[in-house]
Amino acid sequence: MSGGEVAGILVAVFWAILVSFLAVALARLAQTLKATTKLVADVTDQAVPLLADASQAVRSAQTQIDRVDAIASDVQEVTSNASALSTTVASTFGGSLVKVAAFGYGVRRALGGRKEDVPEKSPRRTVIVGRTVPAARRKRNPRGKRD
Repeated sequence: MSGGEVAGILVAVFWAILVSFLAVALARLAQTLKATTKLVADVTDQAVPLLADASQAVRSAQTQIDRVDAIASDVQEVTSNASALSTTVASTFGGSLVKVAAFGYGVRRALGGRKEDVPEKSPRRTVIVGRTVPAARRKRNPRGKRD
């Protein structure tokens, strides 16, 4: 065999090995693409219902927010009306009612004197170093009152 024939055989063997490696690589790439396609299809099948559920939840939340907004505006209106009514009542009747109440209290005090159902105050006790001295043993001051 001549040198040219050996070189031709080596080139042919090299190309055969290269083509085999490329065929194996392409086969694995095809398997990866199939698996990726299947994975994307599965994700799409699961994502579409999830997106529909999320959309429904957002719509429901928006409805609830609209309701809360309506309630809050109604409460604000009621509060302002109550404040206005309170101001009107206070300005209309406030001064007069205070005067009538004060007059009634003064009349009761003047006519009733001292209430009889109120108990008399108990005599004060003197405490000496943690002990209580009975009222009878207390000294009297010069004006005749107890300490």
